[in-house]
Amino acid sequence: MTFGFAPSSATSISAFSTPPGGVDSVNRLARMLEPAEWASAGIPLLRSPREVVSGLHSRHRPTPATAVVAVLDHEERLTASASFTRRDTAAADGWDFRNALLAHLRRVIPHDLRRRTPVRTAVLLYCRDGDERWTEEDGAWMWGLRDACTLHGLRCGAYITLTGGGWQVLGEGRGGRRPSSLSEPAPLSGLVTEQQPALTRTGGGSAQALRRSAAR
Repeated sequence: MTFGFAPSSATSISAFSTPPGGVDSVNRLARMLEPAEWASAGIPLLRSPREVVSGLHSRHRPTPATAVVAVLDHEERLTASASFTRRDTAAADGWDFRNALLAHLRRVIPHDLRRRTPVRTAVLLYCRDGDERWTEEDGAWMWGLRDACTLHGLRCGAYITLTGGGWQVLGEGRGGRRPSSLSEPAPLSGLVTEQQPALTRTGGGSAQALRRSAAR
C-alpha cells in the first residue's frame, strides 16, 4: 500500500492572525498531532500488527466512524477492548476524542497510575471513509489517544486506520489490504482468543455511543 499525507491547515494558521470567532478553531487544530510529531514520540512498534488488526476487526466488526480502543499486555495479548461510534455532526477535536477514549477505558480496565512505569499499552483502531493518508481527524485521534493513555497510566501505542483499501499503522508506513472496512471478519484466532467478549452498558448521557466492549 502507498502511504502519504493529506494536506493539513494546522501548520498554516497563526494564532496572531486569528479572525474574531476563530479561537475555537485554532484551539482545535492545536489538539492534534502531525505525522512527524507522532513518529518522533517513541510509540512502541507492534510485533504483529496484522494479527492485532485482524483480531480487533473480528471481535468488534467496525464500520466507518467506529473507534476501537484496546489494551495489550507486555506480551501483546489483549487485556481489554471497547468500541464506540463518533458523532458525525461534531468537528474533529482531540479534547472530545480524549474524553471518549478515557471514559471507555475506565469502563473496561482499572488505571495503572500508581505504577512508576506503564506495563500495558493502549492502541487505537479507527474505521473511516477515505484512503490511508493522514487527515486532521487522524491527528485529533492521535492527540486524544496520547492524552487518554497519560491520564489512565498506560503506554501510548499504535494508531491504526481501517478503510476500504485496508489497514495502515500511521507514522510507521506498515499496512495491508486485509482486513478492510469492506471485508468480512475472520474467525477469532491467535492474539484475541484468550479473552471472551462481555457486553457492558452505559448511561444514556454519554457523548459517544458505546457499541460493543470486551474486558477481562
